[in-house]
Amino acid sequence: MRQDGFRAEEIDTSRPHPARIYDYLLGGKDNYPVDRDAGDALAAAAPEVRIGVQANRAFLRRAVRYVVGSGVRQILDIGTGLPTSPNVHETAEELAPDVRVAYVDNDPIVHTHAGALLGGSGGRGIVLGDLRDPRAVVDHPGVRRVIDFDKPVALLLVAVLHFLTDAERPGEVVATLCDALPAGSYLVLSHATGDFADRSAAQAVYTRATATLNLRSHAAVERFFDGFALVEPGLAQVPFWRPDAPPPAGSDAIGFYGGVARKAA
Repeated sequence: MRQDGFRAEEIDTSRPHPARIYDYLLGGKDNYPVDRDAGDALAAAAPEVRIGVQANRAFLRRAVRYVVGSGVRQILDIGTGLPTSPNVHETAEELAPDVRVAYVDNDPIVHTHAGALLGGSGGRGIVLGDLRDPRAVVDHPGVRRVIDFDKPVALLLVAVLHFLTDAERPGEVVATLCDALPAGSYLVLSHATGDFADRSAAQAVYTRATATLNLRSHAAVERFFDGFALVEPGLAQVPFWRPDAPPPAGSDAIGFYGGVARKAA
């Protein structure tokens, strides 16, 4: 436990890390041989994984455009991962240059890379924090410097909750975070699923890494949105959530659900 109360991970380049595996599958360069080996093993176990992570990233960009287009000017992105471009603030600022973005991740490598990318911008910030301690994330001075919780916020939990086990009570984590949001806020969430294929081999890859992969059903993922109103088309496989281009071949097998929901008064 660090002095600021977060259980942030130490840098460990001897074992693959989910953020670096994801970066590799997206074609990024911020990864190590162990991450590339794990990514190749993951692709062998689930051949659609490469188009899956691309589709999830495209969902993130569409969802950010949706919430910013709906008038939200603050984004809290937890479990941001390595800042592959176009990232959240770049996407948001295309529509509204005054959008404020706070990033949170528990990987020191992510923190270092994102910090260098963000520079000294007052409207952006990166916090080294742990999703498993949601109250500490909300109360962190670095988050509070960027985010005003008296005004609507878009909370992004994209491809991160599936790294929490049921014993870590992900539903309570989400509820605690959402309780801090005022009416008019949005929840943007995506989550891995095994609804379309046996993913035990893919799960084994993550078990050998620094996190387990906890697949959940459509009904289980939908419960994370309790108290919010899902916008059309509801919770869907990510290529089919408001696509702005024809979904790629093989999209029917992509094991990611995604949705966006609004908090009513």
